[in-house]
Amino acid sequence: MASKIRLNDKVIVLTGKDKKKIGLVIKILSNDKVIVKGINIITKHQKPIPSQNKTGGIIKIESGIHISNIAILNPKTNKPDRIGFKFKNGKKIRFLKSNNLYI
Repeated sequence: MASKIRLNDKVIVLTGKDKKKIGLVIKILSNDKVIVKGINIITKHQKPIPSQNKTGGIIKIESGIHISNIAILNPKTNKPDRIGFKFKNGKKIRFLKSNNLYI
């Protein structure tokens, strides 16, 4: 089955501490999680790695968020929307279910 959420999609968070925040998908992980820019920021204590010239310290990075906790953002209404699939000219394309807008 084709993925409903893809890279560079504008999404909105549905649940959790970052509810109603909007961001772009920058990475898709294999365990049904995605990394969204500016969402689900965690604090990580990083050890220095001299061989790779990485300094240690406390850093802030984006963590994965489950794909069920985000929804694609409808550009016309600025609300979360669901995605469907249609075949057009022999190609499978995505569309928003509320107003049949192709994405």
